[in-house]
Amino acid sequence: MNNIFEKSENQNPDYIKRFVEKDSAQDPVQETVYSPMDPPDAYKPPAVDAVPYEQMHASIQLLMDEHKTTLTKLDEFEKNLLAIRQDGISKGRNSELGAFFEFLDNNIVLHNLKEERVLFPYIHDRMIENGECSTGPVPETAIDILEHDHIKMMEMATLTFSLMGISSRLTDVVSNALLIDTAIEQGLALIELLRLHIFREDNVVFPMAHKYLTEKDFEEITKKMKKYFSIELP
Repeated sequence: MNNIFEKSENQNPDYIKRFVEKDSAQDPVQETVYSPMDPPDAYKPPAVDAVPYEQMHASIQLLMDEHKTTLTKLDEFEKNLLAIRQDGISKGRNSELGAFFEFLDNNIVLHNLKEERVLFPYIHDRMIENGECSTGPVPETAIDILEHDHIKMMEMATLTFSLMGISSRLTDVVSNALLIDTAIEQGLALIELLRLHIFREDNVVFPMAHKYLTEKDFEEITKKMKKYFSIELP
């Protein structure tokens, strides 16, 4: 699948096709084509209308606030992993690893659940109604990619945690070092996945929610946030 976060000019994009951007300013005939070997920057999605935080619905602001906390925890996690790579693991660094995985269990998992149970179904439906989807027999939207990210991030977190745990039981120095290095690589990949996932939600999907969700949609979202997660929203 191509990058479904890109916006087509005709608002009815075929997400399977390659993204083609015409550079008419230089040559009306010449076309700039992104190939798998030279994809566009994931952190610079084209043609997405930014929406200020203050204009977002309270339910979206809640999730964006949780993103900010998660990004801070990711910075700390990354710093700890790089310190372990350079100087080895210690009791203090091991405690910091435990703190991150506890945050993941208690906060990131719950955050993902709020999105999947409450917000995502509304966005998915409205994107299909407005042609922001693939053109296959079962239309897919950006929500399908985000839900896949949720699964992948838990797989990567589990692998990182397990490798770290197993390494602590190895007495062979070389095997221990190899396992820790593999765990660090998985942890750094997890951090990059989470950062890109949050960027896509804050800068692409949530603005689409602001654009397409109705007032009644947000009323129902507010009721479900309270019903399922005991969250008070205005």
